[in-house]
Amino acid sequence: MGRGEFAGRQLEDERKKWRWKEPYYKRKQRGLDKKFDLLEGSPQARGIVIEKRGVTAKQPNSGIRKCVRVQLIKNGKQLTALAPGDGAIKFIDEHDEVKIEGIGGAQKGPKGDLWGVKYRVTHVNNQSLEMLRTGRKEKTKR
Repeated sequence: MGRGEFAGRQLEDERKKWRWKEPYYKRKQRGLDKKFDLLEGSPQARGIVIEKRGVTAKQPNSGIRKCVRVQLIKNGKQLTALAPGDGAIKFIDEHDEVKIEGIGGAQKGPKGDLWGVKYRVTHVNNQSLEMLRTGRKEKTKR
């Protein structure tokens, strides 16, 4: 390949061609972050609890993780969110309004042994779930 005085265009074309081998460039160009992000780019979202459910952990762990099925207010999409902490699921009822945030997995994916659970509950009826769980606040009635 020429490296002479007039090789600029050829070098530029080669750089563009090899950029597609970079995974982050490929994800960005194809818009995968926008296509599969249910929160549509925002860090948090509000939703209504549809049902409570238990999700089994992946191998080699065992146990049932307490999760809730939530329908988002902003776009009507449904997702499964983890209720973190011991006894947190007791403070969440059906038809409650919850605030959801990402759980922190790599590239907005699931974290740890939870299959397909990418979000967690932070607030229930505008009360912090952690405060409810530790007994510092009481749940408001809607």
